[in-house]
Amino acid sequence: MREFGLKRKKELWKAESVLRSLRRRARNLQARPDEKSEKELIEKAVSLGLIKSSGKIEDILGIAISDILNRRLQSVVYRKGLASTIKEARQRIVHKHIIMENKKIRWPSLLVDVENEDKISIDPKIKGEGQ
Repeated sequence: MREFGLKRKKELWKAESVLRSLRRRARNLQARPDEKSEKELIEKAVSLGLIKSSGKIEDILGIAISDILNRRLQSVVYRKGLASTIKEARQRIVHKHIIMENKKIRWPSLLVDVENEDKISIDPKIKGEGQ
């Protein structure tokens, strides 16, 4: 929990729920193949950056909880260097200092798409920032 800056076990449980849902859908699709649903599930996992674009349903079953936690806004802000610690990343988000697509985001648990990862920055209106 410390590695990802989670405040409560509930945040971990929510990430586990997302992972459980993805895996359940993948298992159901393996049992009863449906090309359309399979394509949608793979596209969702690819857009979240959980598997590669050439991934298959079996790759979804190999996703770990750390993969989900790495896609949280808090982790992305820290990895991009917009905060020096994971806890500072959380504070910047909660205090509305982080913007994505010109919108202030205040949820550290937001799962960031790969296409939106480059659009995350510190709000230029915030005074006293050394960035």
